[in-house]
Amino acid sequence: MSTFKAPKGTYDLIPPDSAKFLAVREAIAAPLRNSGYGYIETPGFENVELFARGVGESTDIVTKEMYAFETKGGDQLALRPEGTASVLRAALEANLHKAGNLPVKLWYSGSYYRYERPQKGRYRHFSQVGAEAIGAEDPALDAELIILADQAYRSLGLRDFRILLNSLGDAECRPVYRAALQDFLRGLDLDEDTLRRAEINPLRVLDDKRESVQKQLGEAPLLRDYLCDACKAYHEEVRELITAAGVAFEDDAKLVRGLDYYTRTTFEFVHDGLGSQSAVGGGGRYDGLSEMIGGPALPSVGWALGVDRTVLALEAEGVELALPSTTSVFAVPLGEEARRVLFAKVTELRKVGIAADFSYGAKGLKGAMKNANRSGARYTVVAGERDLAEGVVQLKDMETGEQTAIGVNEIVAELESKLG
Repeated sequence: MSTFKAPKGTYDLIPPDSAKFLAVREAIAAPLRNSGYGYIETPGFENVELFARGVGESTDIVTKEMYAFETKGGDQLALRPEGTASVLRAALEANLHKAGNLPVKLWYSGSYYRYERPQKGRYRHFSQVGAEAIGAEDPALDAELIILADQAYRSLGLRDFRILLNSLGDAECRPVYRAALQDFLRGLDLDEDTLRRAEINPLRVLDDKRESVQKQLGEAPLLRDYLCDACKAYHEEVRELITAAGVAFEDDAKLVRGLDYYTRTTFEFVHDGLGSQSAVGGGGRYDGLSEMIGGPALPSVGWALGVDRTVLALEAEGVELALPSTTSVFAVPLGEEARRVLFAKVTELRKVGIAADFSYGAKGLKGAMKNANRSGARYTVVAGERDLAEGVVQLKDMETGEQTAIGVNEIVAELESKLG
């Protein structure tokens, strides 16, 4: 056994369970690809200041959870704790917003890193699929992204998730609410760190998960009571579009999310079968983020869905994904001539798109057939010297046990026919 182990709070994706993660990523990405979103991939680390400005200096992510380090050249970098700031930075750097086709619609998949107390559903290394629509202020975009996430989850077979929806207002109405909330929070029995956070960004206190804090927030002023007419109208159109699409949601006046860059529409996907880590994804509109990181005004909206937590949600509901077999045909050669012939046939099968594997190593028939069974292959091709002398191989159906002789030169066509 190796003396090394995966770092605390991380995990390895290993077959066969890793196939679930791949299936979840594909299911989330599929509706995005069908809706004009192009794939983007950014580095695993960025300038620390990108996240300090974009995510927010008062957030736990920046103050407590970010893996920051100094390079040998003196650069201050951080492993990315979330995807939106990186994707927007990349889009601005490549001038995608100047191509004349707004919004720029992008999707991504990758690993993210936060120094948190590890528990089920909360890891220091985790996987997300995300989507961003950059450069347009349109309630239909907000609705589109919520609908696409709902579509992705339902395509996987998930049913027991809920969509929480709220509006955080904009630069016109939020300052008035901010002042009212700060006045309220100053009258509570809060620790110094929380009071300091209330002065920097009081909405973050509403997102505090501690019971000692939450039980004092029952009479907190609600942002919906302070929304300006423009934000009210915008939010109502988002609600109407989602409803018309047949997507159920719940209005949650206390939903604020954990990042400073959100404005107007904010939403979260929760699954009650996951315990305390119930959020499986979320997002919202972030109209001022581009300017925060030095770009032009580019109203935008996006989300990120957790692959890890989605897998846990599937398990909580007892959903078994219909995963394709990794191997359809397994070749078992008996003798050197058979190895040469069947290896060539396995290569031909792969070229025509049939998943095929081979019995490697000097195994006897019994050991090779055990490998064939473990592979999950529907058919096994067996050949020895006598078979080849007659110009045939033995084709065994692993489900029925039926075995027939077919010509060596007919293997590929026969299996194409049987496997469709």
